[in-house]
Amino acid sequence: MPPPDSEETFQCPSISDPSAPLTASYTYHSPKPTTSGPYILGVDEAGRGPVLGPMVYGVAYCPVSYREDLENLGFADSKTLNASTRSSLLSTLCTDPTNLGWSVRVLCPQAISSGMLRKPPTNLNRQAEEATVLLIREVLDSGIQLSDVYVDALGPTKQYQAYLSSQFPGISFTVEAKADAKHKIVGAASVAAKVTRDAWVEGWVFEETHGKDAASQALASVWGETLGSGYPSDPKTKAWIEKSLEPTFGFPSLARFSWTTIKVALEKKGHHVEWIDDGQKSLVKAFETATGREQGRCFVAKDLGIKSVGTL
Repeated sequence: MPPPDSEETFQCPSISDPSAPLTASYTYHSPKPTTSGPYILGVDEAGRGPVLGPMVYGVAYCPVSYREDLENLGFADSKTLNASTRSSLLSTLCTDPTNLGWSVRVLCPQAISSGMLRKPPTNLNRQAEEATVLLIREVLDSGIQLSDVYVDALGPTKQYQAYLSSQFPGISFTVEAKADAKHKIVGAASVAAKVTRDAWVEGWVFEETHGKDAASQALASVWGETLGSGYPSDPKTKAWIEKSLEPTFGFPSLARFSWTTIKVALEKKGHHVEWIDDGQKSLVKAFETATGREQGRCFVAKDLGIKSVGTL
């Protein structure tokens, strides 16, 4: 892979086709390292808070014997690095396949929203846990022996550490805040996650405007303006949300519809829609009581002892 400053455009290896829209969550794994274990592994995420785009969980792993070499490669909390440095470090992560491996789980905005809006909901913490467990399990299934796993996390870290330990007996887990600044292997995972998310957002292909018709192109001209970072506090993101709301159809699938920012925008400027199930409405009318007493119900309902639609 060429360095990001070369004339050739940098392409994130965890995105197989940058010209295709992101319509489903997926997992990417780098080639399996060949050095004998045991291995250490780090976990971090990018895009937990944004209202736009995917959330990406990343893992990076190397042999315990490679730990000192890893210290000198420059990995750190990806938020403290500029985009060029992050891309260069991802290239570094790919240049020693005998010792270094990495994976990402990309959760598309539609999956995040549908999980949080279903009943009962799968909240963001649960989705994050599922992504972490899936990545660790698939690394183990590939034949990598893990001795220690370091996880960057927010909230009650002790409970989360106990949960992961119960899922993977025999592996030592360290779950703590700011782990990406304390452990280089977590910093490497942070870089993998951040570069992947940024590449998706910066090169976002709108599923809704993939066609060549005039309507699609008109929407593309509006939605294609600068998205910003995707965080609700970002002025560029705020401006995009303001300009991109279509009163009848809302926002494209780039947006996380379970976020309060999007809900408020739809309530304020979206057309009000009342969803009516005609069949249900007829049933309610047939069985409702005019006075709240039994004699108000129709004869069929009375004879069958049906007191409400819920009885059906």
